[in-house]
Amino acid sequence: MALTPRDQRHEKQIEAGTVGRNRGHKFESTLSSAINSMTSKHFVPAVNETHIYKGNPAAELLQYISNNRGIEIMDAQASWLGGLATSGLGDALLDEHGNPITKSKSDVLIKLTTDRGIETVGISVKTCNKKTPTNDQMFFTTARAFCLLLSSNGIVVSDEAEKGLSMFCGDVGYRPLDLLSEQELKLRPSDPNRYYWEELSERAQDDWKQIFEGQQDQISMLLFQKAYKDDPYSPEYLLHQTVKYSDFDHCETAIFSMEEIVACSHAHCGYVLSTYKVRKGSYKADIEHLAPRFGFIQFQRGGQRQHPTQLQFNLKAGYFRHINPQTTDQE
Repeated sequence: MALTPRDQRHEKQIEAGTVGRNRGHKFESTLSSAINSMTSKHFVPAVNETHIYKGNPAAELLQYISNNRGIEIMDAQASWLGGLATSGLGDALLDEHGNPITKSKSDVLIKLTTDRGIETVGISVKTCNKKTPTNDQMFFTTARAFCLLLSSNGIVVSDEAEKGLSMFCGDVGYRPLDLLSEQELKLRPSDPNRYYWEELSERAQDDWKQIFEGQQDQISMLLFQKAYKDDPYSPEYLLHQTVKYSDFDHCETAIFSMEEIVACSHAHCGYVLSTYKVRKGSYKADIEHLAPRFGFIQFQRGGQRQHPTQLQFNLKAGYFRHINPQTTDQE
């Protein structure tokens, strides 16, 4: 549903978001069309010696998949799914039960003809249209939905941990506005609509530390692969347009299998708390807050006017430049 702007500034923010999203969709669509229009789609397996490439992303992706899976590719047909969930645009496809696909975490779906038969692989596509890499959004949810995602996949989330995350996001009933007296609010020089990580109970912080430390890889994989209920095609590969390009045939991309990106993220670092200050907005102040991170993934309260309490997970800007050289393709 289209947002109704409150004022001229908000209208420009909505327009910028739409432009950015459409640019991403254009790259996904271009990638899909480029695969379909290739005159030769024959790729034999070699060795992936890097994750960063500069060339035609369609050819680089198919070669990477051939290398990673150890398969000979004879043909490939791609479908664009990336716009289905956000704008209703994309290729009309049916799942294995004959139902139309309306949402998928895979932005591009490739049907491969290989020496092992027909294989279908999903690709998550990230884009950057700046001269330098930006931190790309990977998952957008609510505190309750994130806790449900974890618990439905066998990760125990305590009541205190869920309460703490609701406080962090500023859900109604869990805000300082709801829980503090008028005098306490006056003494607290921060946003009254949410709590910061360091303000959560010690038990909540410890519980989340144990969850992220003990299940970092599983949680990372869920964030990379899950978004929609009953998604028939979870992505198996990540292709990231690293920076703005002028020629599609000389575009820099970073390519990983999902297992590889999760392993690289884990090798980068475990669960840590870093500090930051609120530099803009109504509650900017020279006060340090704690921000939780694990691997290449950072998360925060969304804070946008239209959905302020959402939980936003982002990839560290330029994460593909921080790959541990000892992380192998087999990890």
